[in-house]
Amino acid sequence: MSRIPQVDPATATGRAKEIFDGPLKGKYFNIFKSMAASPSVLDAYLGMSGALAKTSLSPKEREVIQLAVGEANNCSYCVAAHTVIGMGAGLTADEAVSARRGTMRDAKLDALAKFSLAFHEKKGFVSEADIAAFIAAGYSLEQMGEVAAVYALAVFTNYFNHLNDTPLDFPAAPVL
Repeated sequence: MSRIPQVDPATATGRAKEIFDGPLKGKYFNIFKSMAASPSVLDAYLGMSGALAKTSLSPKEREVIQLAVGEANNCSYCVAAHTVIGMGAGLTADEAVSARRGTMRDAKLDALAKFSLAFHEKKGFVSEADIAAFIAAGYSLEQMGEVAAVYALAVFTNYFNHLNDTPLDFPAAPVL
């Protein structure tokens, strides 16, 4: 059971109703219903998520980051959700598991997963070697900032779900 009361989209009012009737129409996931208890929290999520959809990182690449970080933060809700979303973005089921492990067959995605986990483990203080491996895989210095932003969104949702004890409404991700 959620710690933060969930807002029922059918009876939502004010800004929560606007969001559920607009950008989240039909996407009534438990995380959003709890975020809607404070519509500013849901607005923050939507604003950041919308902005990050415009980065040069592909949806598939953003999902690799989400899966690697979600696993590192032990967020079963985010790992389950991003397994489904990642497969919709082009990851195979095996790639979704590999992203969670931080080791992928595709060299470029592997570098992205490893860089994301180095960023996480080192609290942003990545080494020159971490940066060099990221760049050698075909990423740019500008994309390092995009990784930081996607990471921030992942941490926000991971920690929100930890705080909230958000009930799973996606198929559970495979156990590693």
